[in-house]
Amino acid sequence: MRIGNHRSSYLNYCLPITASLSLMKTSPLPPWPATELAAMSETELHRAVQVRVEQAWQRCCEVCPALPAPNVWFNLRGASAGQAHLGHGGLRLNPVLLSENRTAFFDEVIPHEMAHWLVFHLDNGPRLKPHGREWKTVMRDLFGLVPSVTHRFDIKQAQSAPYRYQCDCRFHQFTPRRHALVVNGRHYRCRHCAKTLVYRPEVVS
Repeated sequence: MRIGNHRSSYLNYCLPITASLSLMKTSPLPPWPATELAAMSETELHRAVQVRVEQAWQRCCEVCPALPAPNVWFNLRGASAGQAHLGHGGLRLNPVLLSENRTAFFDEVIPHEMAHWLVFHLDNGPRLKPHGREWKTVMRDLFGLVPSVTHRFDIKQAQSAPYRYQCDCRFHQFTPRRHALVVNGRHYRCRHCAKTLVYRPEVVS
């Protein structure tokens, strides 16, 4: 879905803004009432996300007036909370993690991805490091947030194969069914190094 009515092509819209942003000390976006978020249906929640993305986009437009408004999709799977894609023209959000972590998405994830969206449209933006100096500056000085790269959400419901195992050469993701078989005594070996796979629980970012 398209946010806002801004129309333009995806070329370099913004001059370097790191210096101007460094002079700003902006507060985070207004908090969205947690009780209101908790009571929303899936449709209502997705509609509210559209509003929140537009709020974040308007904040970005304060320093980059010609920034195109992103499309928003709720089709991201796995461990990632969100992704910003210049080529696809918008943001992809994980609907499972969104539903389970509503306040964190509104306070942190959406600004995080919108900071990427803004940096993508800087001069040479696609060549800049994803979580480099420019992105950190946008997070800190435009959105008033600590520029944290990772999240610590529980991803078990979001992943089809959430259990991480390790051999001597790589990691392997197990489904809940296969993990249960290991718990009950079954062993698996890597086809490449022939070592027994060992369960390695992790906090995925």
